[in-house]
Amino acid sequence: MLRIFIIIFVVFLASCGGKNDNHQPVVIDLNKSKEPLIKVNQKISKDEKRAIDAYVTRRNWNMIETGTGVKYMIYERGKDKMPESGDIVVIDFEIQLLDGSVCYSSKESGPEHFVVEYDHVESGMHEAIQYLHEGDKAIIIIPSHRAFGLAGDNEKIPSFATVVYNIHLLEIISKSVER
Repeated sequence: MLRIFIIIFVVFLASCGGKNDNHQPVVIDLNKSKEPLIKVNQKISKDEKRAIDAYVTRRNWNMIETGTGVKYMIYERGKDKMPESGDIVVIDFEIQLLDGSVCYSSKESGPEHFVVEYDHVESGMHEAIQYLHEGDKAIIIIPSHRAFGLAGDNEKIPSFATVVYNIHLLEIISKSVER
């Protein structure tokens, strides 16, 4: 009985291992599979841009828009010194969503600091902070693709959320003393 089972098993394996010319490999065109995702992403981006523009218009703000869609408006001027890559900046801030709900505030946590272009903060913040001077107060609107993106922050900022910073650049600590 065991011999019969072994013979059947060997015949089965042999029949499975042979080359079968009747079957063609499955070819997936990755460009075609990306098209629906690209279209959905474009729609999300257009809708978000419309929402940001409407938000700015309702407040009658005159904002500057960068090439990546980050918007900023300086409403109180500070000194001449501007941060550069590698500098440490110290900020007071409040982060809101477009619906006005406050997510985070330095009133609760105290001033924050980060290294420009190096620390783990939104890429839009690294970009926008370099347009400010020490002492400036500004509104910065960061679209989701430059903020917390698809994931949100897993706490108070949902996925695909535009964030609005009200920021005060308190201090710039230069990366080198000779500047």
